[in-house]
Amino acid sequence: MQYTTEPQVSVGIVSGAEIRFTLNGRYAVAGQPVSGAQVATIANGLIHWQGKAYTELVFTPADAAASFTLEDVTIGVNFHWERKERQTFRGTLRLLANDGKILAINRLHVEQYLESVISSEMSATSNLPLLMAHAVISRSWLLAQMEKRSGGQASGPTVSAMTATADRLVKWYDRQDHTLFDVCADDHCQRYQGITMETSANVAEAIRRTRGQILRYGDEICDARFSKCCGGAMEEFQYCWDDTPKPYLKGIGDTPSETIPNLTVEANAEQWIRSEPDSFCNTHDKRILQQVLNDYDQETTDFYRWHVDYTQQELSELIKRKTGIDFGQIVDLVPVERGKSGRLSLLKIVGTRRTMTIGKELEIRRALSESHLYSSAFVVDKDYAEGDTTVPSAFHLIGAGWGHGVGLCQIGAAVMGDKGYSYDAILKHYYPGASLEAAW
Repeated sequence: MQYTTEPQVSVGIVSGAEIRFTLNGRYAVAGQPVSGAQVATIANGLIHWQGKAYTELVFTPADAAASFTLEDVTIGVNFHWERKERQTFRGTLRLLANDGKILAINRLHVEQYLESVISSEMSATSNLPLLMAHAVISRSWLLAQMEKRSGGQASGPTVSAMTATADRLVKWYDRQDHTLFDVCADDHCQRYQGITMETSANVAEAIRRTRGQILRYGDEICDARFSKCCGGAMEEFQYCWDDTPKPYLKGIGDTPSETIPNLTVEANAEQWIRSEPDSFCNTHDKRILQQVLNDYDQETTDFYRWHVDYTQQELSELIKRKTGIDFGQIVDLVPVERGKSGRLSLLKIVGTRRTMTIGKELEIRRALSESHLYSSAFVVDKDYAEGDTTVPSAFHLIGAGWGHGVGLCQIGAAVMGDKGYSYDAILKHYYPGASLEAAW
């Protein structure tokens, strides 16, 4: 699709039985002016506001300076930093009755949306090449999702696909699952916190310099994925989501040479994960890390290489709670399949009562953590009580990276920018074979 003008995007912000919001400045509903503090509630499938019932309400700003503030917006859904915030947005506010709740949707122009996304994902201190590269990939990913939705390709439910047998459960969760809006406002899509996250001069300049620029591979807008830290090796699309490889998302090293061992081989993966190989994202430089990690992200440490320890009781209870399956005591966690980055896409859980193979990477991360394990690139050490070599007393997970590792590595890209790489060189590294083009 070629755009003649800059499009608008609809963003799902929050839903609930009650929406409290404030219209900062002049807004209009059905041509009537309105401003100030508001409350909308749901009853009998209808939105109740100011004594009347509606299926939807659209609050349109009367001037460019107008904004609206939503109370109790959840950020970091299901992650360890989950919390509620009061957030302010520009553009149109749409309230829609849906499934017994009110859904709040923000509609605004793409470039204005991107200013908030980049400010929410990155720090104001981020270097310009990093910000410009991120602007291009965020724009590309957004337009790819919008085109899929306009073409009727949105998948509907959160679980994009699942295969289940008596001894195998494989799920993958994708981001193309919204039918009432283009994208959501949280990490499930791209962080979007409106003007609550103030736009820095650097972010505004990055958006201006890359206005309308996207990545293409042939006729396709690139589905430009990204994660916090690849751990030294990028993963390929099919090991995390649908079994449809994307040629611009390669399993290569986060180094100038881009070479890595064959990490689908267990011995190579184990050696790689237990070491700390040089790579762009192998940094402890706080000045650089602060460019990528906002306040709540900085609560996470030791993500290039990390470890998590569980007692037998902790792990068996955790897996039962997270999967709904009683494995009994956990005897072993056995790698079945690894992707090109060493991330597990299939893991066999061996218990005294049940044995089952689970996947893909996010399902594995969810099963082994209260929120999300940093990544599925890990190996396991086991402790045994004296005289018992059958059931481990403790498990030690040694891992690499933070996130799925597909596409741009945010920390690696920050280091590249700091070393003097241009934004197009960063894009070429993380999306080999893709071309930089103007969509408008």
